[in-house]
Amino acid sequence: MRTVTLVLVDASGVVLGALPAFPVEVPYWPEVDDVVAGARERFGADVTVLRLLHADRPRPHGGAVTYLAQLDGAASVLEPVDFRPAPHPLRAPYAEVGGPAESVRWALDEMRGLGLGTARNVMQRKTWNLSAVWRLDAVGGPVWLKHLPPFLRAETEVLAWLGAVAPGAAPRLLAADGTGRQLLAHLPGEDGFGAPAEARFAMADLLHGLQRRALDDLPLLAGRGVRDRRGGRLHEQILVAAEPWLGEIFGLDALLAGLGNRLAAVAACGLPDTLVHGDFHPGNVRFSATVPPAVLDWCDAFLGNPAFDILALCDGLEPPEAEPLVAHWTQQWRRLAPGSDPAAAVELLRPVAPLLGAVIYAGFVHNIEPSEWPYHTEDVPTCLRIAVSLA
Repeated sequence: MRTVTLVLVDASGVVLGALPAFPVEVPYWPEVDDVVAGARERFGADVTVLRLLHADRPRPHGGAVTYLAQLDGAASVLEPVDFRPAPHPLRAPYAEVGGPAESVRWALDEMRGLGLGTARNVMQRKTWNLSAVWRLDAVGGPVWLKHLPPFLRAETEVLAWLGAVAPGAAPRLLAADGTGRQLLAHLPGEDGFGAPAEARFAMADLLHGLQRRALDDLPLLAGRGVRDRRGGRLHEQILVAAEPWLGEIFGLDALLAGLGNRLAAVAACGLPDTLVHGDFHPGNVRFSATVPPAVLDWCDAFLGNPAFDILALCDGLEPPEAEPLVAHWTQQWRRLAPGSDPAAAVELLRPVAPLLGAVIYAGFVHNIEPSEWPYHTEDVPTCLRIAVSLA
């Protein structure tokens, strides 16, 4: 449950006031379809949510949250509000007044150019510092508009590559404008959140096939801007993310002091670097009875060790459930890289995986404006503490 307050501006950015706070059952801060529907049903207000302004909790989700939203038309009631909008250099284009409308216009133009017709309905589904997502219902079925902030635009390159080498294994990229806007084909089915251990074997097989295919294209992917976390680069990135917390987290200094030797031991395991998804939990795999499974959300993709993905895929499983899955994955990589020791790499990287998480979250915080820091600031020290406990 969230209690939502919407501060409203008009198309010129003039502050009009705020709608009275109202409850929204879905607690997740980035999800805004129910927020938009609630504003319309309760106050007759057609709004587009732009960005988070304030949350009464230091981390997601639930609680009282305040968003800035653009009003199209009028609202039945408005309360005075003390808010003065100010520009920020890290603000995503879709979080600016008029930004969502411009993105939707681009998507509609692309749909017409592709022969998909005009959308009968446009629904804003999600907006936060990592993306904004709309569903556009066309005559032939839905398509999706996803707008990424500048620091995550490399996902477009990954999707384009996947569409060329493994059609159907990821959302099909229908169009992209190079600024972070993507028009994506609809994938039928359900996301695999909470999937049992036996269902995750197919997920591991799917990703292994993609990573095997990526081995020959790493220079191409690196040249297109996919993050490089190979070799000493990951070591340096971890040290930078962890440095502000050295005086606060007991044991972190000892873990970092041995990190170079640990990563050298990982390299000695002989597992080849490849394209890593970076957030390979079951919820990022979509299943359907009519089409093969597909991997979603490549925003965190990087070039590096594939063992990070099997560790993520095992998240939430008890050790007796995870062990057969890791053994299956290990056999696949031993066949591909004879003489390698994938099992040893997994064990060595267990405490490094949350260190990688700290790097990812620190990158988010570094690239977003302060009002949106509550999405991620607690994640960095949490990851670092987990890494120490695992080590």
